[in-house]
Amino acid sequence: MGSFSAWHWILVGVVVMLLFGRGKISEFMGDAAKGIKAFKKGMAEDDPKPETAAAPAAPEARTIDHAPVETASASAPAPATPAQTPKAS
Repeated sequence: MGSFSAWHWILVGVVVMLLFGRGKISEFMGDAAKGIKAFKKGMAEDDPKPETAAAPAAPEARTIDHAPVETASASAPAPATPAQTPKAS
């Protein structure tokens, strides 16, 4: 099915011109241009450019004093409690 040759596109252009006429095509293109301009204007109104604001100051550095937490050392195991077994009567 290859691509269309130049003669195919010329024929399509002639058929379009006959169906729509020269006036309707130029009218359509003018309306499309107005629509694009209105869209750009609307986008510019909705999204105002932010003014250049100074960068927020860095937060003040703070030192928090705390007592060290004592942890059980791994070398000295905790004393084991003997398991209580029920006495048989």
